[in-house]
Amino acid sequence: MIFVTLGTQDKPFPRLIKLVEEQIEKGNIKEEVVVQAGHTHFESTKMKILGMIPMEEYQKYMNDCDLLITHGGVGSIFDAMKLGKKIIATPRLKKYNEHVNDHQKELLSSFSKEGYLLVYNEGDSFEEILKKSKTFKFKKYKSNNNKMIELITNFIEEN
Repeated sequence: MIFVTLGTQDKPFPRLIKLVEEQIEKGNIKEEVVVQAGHTHFESTKMKILGMIPMEEYQKYMNDCDLLITHGGVGSIFDAMKLGKKIIATPRLKKYNEHVNDHQKELLSSFSKEGYLLVYNEGDSFEEILKKSKTFKFKKYKSNNNKMIELITNFIEEN
């Protein structure tokens, strides 16, 4: 099962759901897809679309998924990393009114450089990243608060 989570942002993010639906239509995604859409309104007969869901339900989908496709929310990413999930993350962009700034781009770049996830950036081939996720060796999360604090501190200081 693939779990797509858009978080609880009050800004819609249909761009990511459209990418996933295109891959279902092309036959590149054959698994069940469950979407926690939050404030994003999207109709589909190819995916199970949920709005806001209780934390217990979110945790169940997170535990059950083989792949998480997510926005650049740190909470969703850490939840998946702690469970050893494969992660494809896409930053919300200011120019589409998906967020107030583009901080998710830099944050995801840092996580990607460390090998924790794959990033889809505008202009990339989502299909190729999806294929890469099947063989990519995702770095295992090891609780190391000092390293994570350093990673986040460096990110903040550089911006």
